[in-house]
Amino acid sequence: MPNSTNESQHVSSQDTLSGRATPLTVSPYHVITQHAIGNIPENMEIAYFGMGCFWGVERLFWQQEGIYTTSAGYSGGAMPNPTYEEVCTGLTGHAEVVRVVFDPARITYAQLLTLFWENHDPAQGMRQHGDIGTQYRSALYTVSPQQQEQALTSRDQYQQAMAQKGDQRTITTEVCEAGPFYFAEDYHQQYLHKNPEGYCGLGGTGICFPPTHKN
Repeated sequence: MPNSTNESQHVSSQDTLSGRATPLTVSPYHVITQHAIGNIPENMEIAYFGMGCFWGVERLFWQQEGIYTTSAGYSGGAMPNPTYEEVCTGLTGHAEVVRVVFDPARITYAQLLTLFWENHDPAQGMRQHGDIGTQYRSALYTVSPQQQEQALTSRDQYQQAMAQKGDQRTITTEVCEAGPFYFAEDYHQQYLHKNPEGYCGLGGTGICFPPTHKN
């Protein structure tokens, strides 16, 4: 995915683009799982992850057991229904995010967090490797107090793991309650399935998330 040319600073409220009332149109079904994007069974849960370019992030999660659907989109910003071109200006405040719908009986939020920490660099600020801009920031947008607590605890655990491996940088991951999620354009959905040779910007620190032990 081409690098953004926006500034690596959050946009101020007076500079935010106005947006639109009409959402972007996307296919109603996930091309791999064939599950309906808009029909989430009651036993499923939702999580949101920002790890840089959403193409590779979405593929990482749809490959896991227990995943019902994944969707590429935008969250963490201030304008409704942004387009990709608008997000790339840095004037919407959004991050590229993947919405993961998962079966907690088969894969837990804690396991998803391990994938999150190990598969990108959470200490790069408003960028992810060669992708520079606010939309590439590391982010965990949580949907419940339980997710928020787990996300913050996992951040502290990974910060300690980094320090123990000699990486003294501070994690810059944005951890906060989820706001509106807007689906990205249809061509972004399951992009690396449709374009197997497409760009994937995923790349971790090489530091494993510390194992947790249950009594």
